[in-house]
Amino acid sequence: MHVVTGQVQHYDWGTTAEIPRLLGVESDGRPWAEYWLGAHPKAPSVLADGCHVNGADRADGGQPLDRWLAEHPDQLGQASREVFGDRLSFLLKILSAEQPLSIQAHPSRTQAQMGFAQENAAGVPIDDPLRLYRDDWPKPEMIVALTEFHALYGFRDPHASRRMLAVFDAVDGFPGLVAPLEDPGSEGIAAVLTSCLQPDEQNRRVIADMIAAAHDLVQDNDPPSGQGKVPQLARTAVELDRAHPGDPSILAALLMNRVHLRPGESLFLGAGTMHAYLHGTGIEIMASSDNVLRGGLTSKHIDVPALLDQADLTATSVEPWRPQQLPGGLQHYRTPFPEFTLWRLGECVETDLPATGLGRILLVLDGRMSLTTSAGVTSNDTSAEVTQVRAGQAVWISAGQQVHVTGSAVGFLAAPGVGQEFPDEL
Repeated sequence: MHVVTGQVQHYDWGTTAEIPRLLGVESDGRPWAEYWLGAHPKAPSVLADGCHVNGADRADGGQPLDRWLAEHPDQLGQASREVFGDRLSFLLKILSAEQPLSIQAHPSRTQAQMGFAQENAAGVPIDDPLRLYRDDWPKPEMIVALTEFHALYGFRDPHASRRMLAVFDAVDGFPGLVAPLEDPGSEGIAAVLTSCLQPDEQNRRVIADMIAAAHDLVQDNDPPSGQGKVPQLARTAVELDRAHPGDPSILAALLMNRVHLRPGESLFLGAGTMHAYLHGTGIEIMASSDNVLRGGLTSKHIDVPALLDQADLTATSVEPWRPQQLPGGLQHYRTPFPEFTLWRLGECVETDLPATGLGRILLVLDGRMSLTTSAGVTSNDTSAEVTQVRAGQAVWISAGQQVHVTGSAVGFLAAPGVGQEFPDEL
């Protein structure tokens, strides 16, 4: 078992205090947006000095996890290697957003492989800001809320969106801009998205006037308590405009489902699902990829045709998911994705960790856990090792290691989603 240290991403939209608080370190005043735990080459975790593998072998202190796994691929587990090769399939993150992230979608495996190969053949450098595909992997993902968490997810029924947007019909030109929503199917959504993601001057003016009307609604109708009867759509428009003033893609956001997650609730997103996280702190797990197709609310490169070609514009409703309760203080967040699965441990936990045949990462967020580790021995065997893991620490647990956990603590365990059986959980 190895203690591993993740890497912080200081994106502008991050909070300054939440991730430092969870890791038990001092805030430096910068935005701490994400904390990465995994083996993605962009920001691999680092193995701590003097940590043991299966009670014997040692890795060099400070070695990046991706490099160490390349030298010790058996630590991934046979079931994972058969599907994903000698690469860790998941990336675990703490995500904390003060401001909205970009509207985005992620490619399927086939789309990622084709796009990556095409950009390589065209000679586009990996670090080129205009590049769409940084690797040849898909990027399904899941977010589990640690605090109140708000997100945009997929598209609501276009007829419902048209009825809700009627609050802005007094804006000159607006009814014509959103008229395609009166047609059934995804064609109407695609037409309005094209109009606001690639706006001409007239549409840009209409959307600016719509945003101004939203500000007027919020200002004129909100009492000091903030409990006025203002449409949520207007509140969302104002919230996004404060972070991205005048961005015409705000209209695209208003076509999407707004979701409120309470702590412990989750969302998972497959290929093509357009989404944007608005604010809150959560645990995010995904396939180990950095492929993002952006559609708005960003200063980064946007390729609208590529986005619309791969985005799922089918109308959908969405409800937060809650985990499956298991004995011993475990909760399981299952998804249909083979790259990852996730368990929550706490608050009083006493259990054997699942996924023994696979490499795993355990992150502790509160309290302290005792990990009793053995490889094919009973807990009474004198060769068993006990490791104390405190809040803010993470450990890499190799395939084949049996680990018994006790403690008054909260943590998350990430593993590949392949090669496992989950009886009686659903």
